[in-house]
Amino acid sequence: MPTLIDFSAGDEAARWRAINDTVMGGGSQGAMHAAGALGIFSGELSLTNGGGFASVRREPEPMRLSRHQGVTVEARGDGRQYQLRLYSNQLIDGAAYRAVFQPPAGGWQRIALPWSMFEAVFRGRLLEDAPPLAPDEIQQLGLLIADRRDGAFRLEVASIETLEAR
Repeated sequence: MPTLIDFSAGDEAARWRAINDTVMGGGSQGAMHAAGALGIFSGELSLTNGGGFASVRREPEPMRLSRHQGVTVEARGDGRQYQLRLYSNQLIDGAAYRAVFQPPAGGWQRIALPWSMFEAVFRGRLLEDAPPLAPDEIQQLGLLIADRRDGAFRLEVASIETLEAR
């Protein structure tokens, strides 16, 4: 499986930027940082002032992925639900294709996310008339938490790789 994101590369965590609900008056905080060979997406989710999401996005980089079946995320979670978001020129600015996943608390898991799991969303709402995800059009990826629960969160990511046909 070709690796898309490898946190053992020393500068990988610095390529991610936080975009939290503070852009709309919320109080959530989240960021990506490195810990050894891991990327740690962590922070505090707050539902105050209509907020409730924290996210990080990797700097844009075109990804030609049509030869692959999807992506895998090797992660250890905290029992909360997360989203992998793929940003494409197919959608309006701010919209993304999301796949929801929930790694077990305390245990590592390689989570397969085939392209068919990704649905187009804008500000948390499904985009009914959006085209299906075109893997060759992916420009950026990100992680998001918006599970409507106040409190600390922590997602440890070892890698994000392509999903190959079996």
